[in-house]
Amino acid sequence: MAFMKKYLPPILGIFLAYYYYSANEEFRPEMLQGKKVIVTGASKGIGEQMAYHLAKMGAHVVVTARSKENLKKIVSHCLELGAASAHYIAGTMENMTFAEQFVAKAGKLMGGLDMLILNHITNTSMNLFSGDIHIVRRSMEVNFLSYVVLSATALPMLKQSNGSIVVVSSKAGKMASPLIAPYSASKFALDGFFSSIRMEHSVAKINVSITLCILGLINTDTAMNAISGIVNMEASPKEECALEIIKGGALRQEEVYYDNSVWTALLLGNPGRKILELFSLRSYSLDKFIIN
Repeated sequence: MAFMKKYLPPILGIFLAYYYYSANEEFRPEMLQGKKVIVTGASKGIGEQMAYHLAKMGAHVVVTARSKENLKKIVSHCLELGAASAHYIAGTMENMTFAEQFVAKAGKLMGGLDMLILNHITNTSMNLFSGDIHIVRRSMEVNFLSYVVLSATALPMLKQSNGSIVVVSSKAGKMASPLIAPYSASKFALDGFFSSIRMEHSVAKINVSITLCILGLINTDTAMNAISGIVNMEASPKEECALEIIKGGALRQEEVYYDNSVWTALLLGNPGRKILELFSLRSYSLDKFIIN
């Protein structure tokens, strides 16, 4: 016990410092030059800002959302900012057929795919859960299932390019959050699914990275309207948030935390979970991970 008290804190401190602050390389905008990138939920907010950052970096961009008029303006501005090419395909992620077809069309427009950024969500309001299963089903379908469909459809192209999947999530997918239970459930599902797929990729030697982005409150119009009069919290800027998401994907980081509090990454990163995940692999037959 005395040994544990003496040596465990510094060992844990070293582990945390390495886990949160080490990086193999620094981000450079030219990492995205000429890359072929899809951004969903791109008609406003964080998605719109990601499209603009990517354009400035010289990427090929295909954006999607429901609003055709907004997408037209964003594509035009992306070209003005220096995008190698910019296109839009309007549609709803409530339709899984559209989700599949969208990825195929985007791949044809760009001649492949290097990065898939999944950012869209369905409309969410802050209310006590009253048993409305329709809201839960819609949240799971749009915020989670469509992400699975998009990533599964994109995977063959991403394997060819050794590309990246970037999943935009939330603190509500790492901790309990009242008044948004259906939304929170969909974000927890993203962590469970994509973290498991990341582990499968690692063991099966599939060189497609998966970056989960855990965001705090961001000053998008949608978020500000949703919390008005309900939550008193400082919001972080959407422009900087968008850039941090792109950086995390380009650097192939497992997780990106963006919040106005330095404690978020330290407390939600959960290194204990990472250690348990590594140990749990020892119980598996690796033959199941061999791809024929």
